Amino acid sequence: MKKPQLTSLQEQLLKSGLTSDAKVKQVKAEKRKQTKLQRNNGVEPVDEIKLSAEQARLQQVERDRELNRQRKLAEEQKALIAQIKQITLLNRIAQDAEGAAYQFNHDNKVKVVYVKQKVREALINGRAGIVHLESGYEIVPAEVARKIQNRDVSSVVILNEPTQDIPMEDDPYADYQIPDDLMW
Repeated sequence: MKKPQLTSLQEQLLKSGLTSDAKVKQVKAEKRKQTKLQRNNGVEPVDEIKLSAEQARLQQVERDRELNRQRKLAEEQKALIAQIKQITLLNRIAQDAEGAAYQFNHDNKVKVVYVKQKVREALINGRAGIVHLESGYEIVPAEVARKIQNRDVSSVVILNEPTQDIPMEDDPYADYQIPDDLMW
């Protein structure tokens, strides 16, 4: 009969008398059965290194996904700002440094733009609006201001509700214009 190949630890245990040949054969047979069962059932022995590597890979994929989402949002915001700037600059109404002052509130501060009297009335009556760009304030027609407001509400600083300046026929004070800077 052939003696099974023994490892150095098994040899030492046999020599010292702590185990026997029968016990060595039984352990080897159990080990063979176990590996055969694992192969047949498709069960791989649990490898903690593989598990931790897979977890690290999944975490990295999730971080990459989040970074890509943030980059995409930043790009969309840049594109939106560029769109608003382009629309505003193409449709702006010229300001007049020697014209009438129109005062408005932005970020709890009173700001002033100087415009012609017609443009000032258009701002008051809701036919024009004021858009804030990084370079300053621009005056645009009300339709354009609404388009910009649909894209970004914070860009439009002033857009009054449209009013009708049609005087009533039997109004006794129709000939008298009410000043806008009248203080009560």
